[in-house]
Amino acid sequence: MDIFLQQLLNALSLGGTYALLALGLAVVFSIIGLINFAHGELMTITGYAICFALIWGLPFSLAVIAGLIVAITAALLMERIAFRPVRGASGTTLLLTSFAVSAILRVLLQNMISARPIPVSIPASLSGVVTIGPLHLGIIQLISIIVTLVMLLGLNLFLHRTMSGRAMRAASEDFAVLRLMGMRANSVVATAFAISGLLAGVAGLLWVAQRGSVDPLMGALPVLKAFIAAIIGGLGSLSGAVAGGFLLGFIEVILQAYLPESLLPYRDAFAILLVIAVLLFRPQGLLARKTLVKL
Repeated sequence: MDIFLQQLLNALSLGGTYALLALGLAVVFSIIGLINFAHGELMTITGYAICFALIWGLPFSLAVIAGLIVAITAALLMERIAFRPVRGASGTTLLLTSFAVSAILRVLLQNMISARPIPVSIPASLSGVVTIGPLHLGIIQLISIIVTLVMLLGLNLFLHRTMSGRAMRAASEDFAVLRLMGMRANSVVATAFAISGLLAGVAGLLWVAQRGSVDPLMGALPVLKAFIAAIIGGLGSLSGAVAGGFLLGFIEVILQAYLPESLLPYRDAFAILLVIAVLLFRPQGLLARKTLVKL
């Protein structure tokens, strides 16, 4: 039982990162129907920003703030330069644009910085372990769980207690009616991208803290798994993105813990098979919604 509880805590930590990334994808998709595969590069850019801020002598806390600001700024620039000109185009055009942005950013990072991993100096105070009875949890894992819960609560409050959040919820229901009511479409979409940038930045921070390094391909696999999590939960559903992220994290950790050693190289394949099994019973996703009405 203790082993199972230990693995459950590990799953909460990993699933929280997937949930944050899936939330970023779901927020943008709910409003403009875009699956932004360049979302992973926002995560990578955050890692590089934190890395260089530390190299330049900033304290870790300021480096984290700088990384999040860079992530939000990059997301806004991405929306303004790449996605705003094709807004309203077909889903295929939007998808190809997101792939193109992702590929361009990846090549720029490889050629302008380095194709090899760069170590990130994580404070020694974050490398300890917290013991709760028979359970052992790394400080970074504990922070990951807490930060994920705070971000979910904060996003929920934003969507339901602020004018911008209400506008985003209305846009997810009927964008045309929202514009007829006098709301500026550009500001609503930019807000959605800023939130997705913040979520990607936090996920990137947590990922770098656990890996201890950053490289141009760092965000590629996590964003793919976040997309799978969003599909599990139901595209366009924030609550579904959260549920899908935690479910995928749980599946991966349990398979890692209980698969025979000879089958461990096939862990991801088994995880995908289980995801397919879930979608066979719930093809629309676990919590499919068309709007952001509830989180």
